Amino acid sequence: MRVLFSSTEGSGHFNPLLPFIDSCVARGDDVLLVVPPKLVARVSGLGVAVRVGDEPAADEAAAVWRRFPQASRGEAAVLANREFFGRLCTAAMLPALEEACREWRPELILHEPCEYASAVVAARHGIPQAQVGISLAAVEASSLDLAAPALEPYGHETVERLRAAPYLTRFPASLDPSPYVLTRRFREVAERGGELPDWWSGSAAPLVYLTFGSVVGGSPAASAAFRTALDAVDGLPVRVLLTVGRAVDPASLGPVPANVHVEAWVPQADVLGSADLVLCHGGSGTTFGALAAGVPLVVVPLFADQPANGRLVDAAGAGLVVAPSGGPAGAMGLPRAEDVPRIRAAVESVLGDASYRTAAQRLGAEMGALASVGAVLEEVQSLA
Repeated sequence: MRVLFSSTEGSGHFNPLLPFIDSCVARGDDVLLVVPPKLVARVSGLGVAVRVGDEPAADEAAAVWRRFPQASRGEAAVLANREFFGRLCTAAMLPALEEACREWRPELILHEPCEYASAVVAARHGIPQAQVGISLAAVEASSLDLAAPALEPYGHETVERLRAAPYLTRFPASLDPSPYVLTRRFREVAERGGELPDWWSGSAAPLVYLTFGSVVGGSPAASAAFRTALDAVDGLPVRVLLTVGRAVDPASLGPVPANVHVEAWVPQADVLGSADLVLCHGGSGTTFGALAAGVPLVVVPLFADQPANGRLVDAAGAGLVVAPSGGPAGAMGLPRAEDVPRIRAAVESVLGDASYRTAAQRLGAEMGALASVGAVLEEVQSLA
């Protein structure tokens, strides 16, 4: 079978597709990836065919994101889902996906929920499709509702077919009830992590993984958010690995505490295999990756689905949430200096109470009992 995969540029959007790409390759399917330029380096070593689409014009994208920090949460959701993903990214990726469908003739399209151009061409050409979730199913469904007006010019059947298509998710039903009728849950096999270098001179103190994801790393607020988190862990009896993404200059962070090591990027599997705690923004990839590995969290939610993810972690007893004091009514809640004691106390509490790890491990066991990627893929291909 010829299977086309497509994604927007974020690693958190692309990574959930990887198990399906690997499974298709193992089954002997023909695989084609259509991705924007910023993902080319990420996919170049996968050993599959790649076509490069386009990305929104820099000035148009910047105009959207400049409005984001000051917008209300509702306005910000419209900016991200309708204006950026629905309008700009769809228009940018559509020519490459149209060409791929005409020339390569895929029999199935698998895409992440924010990559709407693939849904447009699937509807136009009558190609079966399925979307691989990156966030909570209810969040994905509401995001599609927001994006729908931007997709209407391509035909109303685009949104209708998306709602009716299989929705594939690695999240457990106990945390993620789904409005999609054809929801199929899969077990994401954890990568075997490598050993981390000894960046802490032989220390055996608990390891805290600190990350605010790839999107925050590219935003103007990144340095301030990282600074607050660094001050919160300064002097704690822990080792801290901070990843800032490739868009942040580590020099912009200011003085780095002695117990902290900074890297642009480290494979998540390498970190989670050793981490005692994840201190993060609550992005779905980080949050549910940590839970799948049985690692508790302290969540400092900034925007989008992150507050919802944090609430689920807190309710499940698998971690604590520290809501930032900055901009509580706006799109992006920014951690400030007054949040340092609260973040610090949350880190100490989660590390000091074994019940948080027990709850995280319980959720990890539930996720590990889901159907295999191969079994879910077979079902989707049979539907196709």
